[in-house]
Amino acid sequence: MTDARTLPPWLQRQLESLLAQRGHALLLTGPSGLGQYELGMALVRAWLCENPLPTGACGTCGSCHAIDVRTHADLRVLMPETLCLEHGWPLDESTQKELDDKKRKPSRWIRVDAARDAVGFGQTTRSRGRTKAVLVFPADRLNTESANALLKTLEEPAGDLRFLLATEAADQLLPTVRSRCQSHALAWPDEDEALAWLQAQAGQGVDRATALVWWRAAGGRPADALAWASLGLTEAVWRALPRALAKGDWSRLADWGAARQLSVLQQLCHDLMVHATGATPRYFRPEDLPAPPPWRALANWSRELGAAARTVEHPFNAGLMQEAWAARARQVLGKGVTSVAARTQSARVSV
Repeated sequence: MTDARTLPPWLQRQLESLLAQRGHALLLTGPSGLGQYELGMALVRAWLCENPLPTGACGTCGSCHAIDVRTHADLRVLMPETLCLEHGWPLDESTQKELDDKKRKPSRWIRVDAARDAVGFGQTTRSRGRTKAVLVFPADRLNTESANALLKTLEEPAGDLRFLLATEAADQLLPTVRSRCQSHALAWPDEDEALAWLQAQAGQGVDRATALVWWRAAGGRPADALAWASLGLTEAVWRALPRALAKGDWSRLADWGAARQLSVLQQLCHDLMVHATGATPRYFRPEDLPAPPPWRALANWSRELGAAARTVEHPFNAGLMQEAWAARARQVLGKGVTSVAARTQSARVSV
């Protein structure tokens, strides 16, 4: 594996371009898996670096080290508590005590108290270097109250304060937040370049064909492809998955988490809808898909999967939930087989 601070080449090019721009608030947008967090961190590191280069932070100064160990006094990270814990960013003492004492679970949203703390941070004198920075990720996890708490500071920050917001759902941000930022839409990587990077990241002599399976399963999103690599997804499993689900066989998904299982169902539903219109599927090969069910069945299933995605992280009974998903997938996909059989029989009768 490469150093976590080493950006893929397509993100490195964007970093260098963005470092040449000025402005007190930058909003990184784009679909999931394109590297919003990684590019945002690289920008913040370069802004705070004591010896910045045109290519980014030096990586060796005291500022860079302070960010590495999550102790930089001039950086404030606004994240949901769940992501702070995942990425190793410290929580304030009172919040950490509440979580340690099991008084509540970590929040999946950026709480208004944290937003107000960031406002107070913006009014303090910097401790080192030329500037201070606030990183907000994912910015769509700002609820209305926490977003409003940031608005005035976001519009008129102190002269040495810069904001970096990153999101995978820009449409969910308040218009008043978007209007106060310069926006940059992350570029999709070239497939050949991305596959070479993916092979290097996975290591151990991974061939291009295997990397291509991960790439297709991720829909061309590098971070998602790397996640598939970590699960050891094989071509045989991925290609057999659609028809297995049509038969009610859930075994190939059983070891994946609920969020990933649901994502795969959404990918399959998407590809069946696309395939039914005569377009090229994105995640699966056309020959690996079962016969498309009637459009109404697919549309209803898509809405149901979208509703399930909004509650997938809630503590429901995972076993029962997966049984329901498997049964519903078999029900919907079985309609495609039925419709093909019905058309065949109809054709025979007409002859």
